[in-house]
Amino acid sequence: MPDLLAVFGIDNSTLDVVVKLLVLFVVLIWLALVYYTWADARRRITDPVLIGTATIAALVLPFAGTVIYMVVRPPEYLDDVRERELEMQAAEARLLQSGVLLCPHCEYQVQKDFLRCPSCLKKLRDQCTGCARPLDPEWRICPYCETEIEGRTPRRRRRGRTEARETEQQA
Repeated sequence: MPDLLAVFGIDNSTLDVVVKLLVLFVVLIWLALVYYTWADARRRITDPVLIGTATIAALVLPFAGTVIYMVVRPPEYLDDVRERELEMQAAEARLLQSGVLLCPHCEYQVQKDFLRCPSCLKKLRDQCTGCARPLDPEWRICPYCETEIEGRTPRRRRRGRTEARETEQQA
């Protein structure tokens, strides 16, 4: 009488146990790959819909879903991206503290008294007509010799309590 639990119609009990263990091993590997896909997607992707899609693909397409995910997944972990961004922000802060300025056009290192960039020759600042010192583009008057800059009309700015009172009165 044939064994009802025999896999693939194998009548030999030893061979049947080996095939059952092999099938169990393959199923466990498949479930481990589904878990790996889910865990790896959580470390690399911020969008929960994409994480779910990758996990479902690994579940529905045994082995192939995980391979497809590994081909299209982002190359970096989210923690690595955040760490790199923090390092860049820290480096930029150190540059600002050290007084190193960069040309806004070509990012060549310039000094704060340069009128033109020595690399791209773009104009960085105007020169004061009174004392010939470099002027910031937003200045309306030279802070060194008090010469008014032509073409710019000084605006009065109100600060502090006066500005707060005006805002309250308008509301």
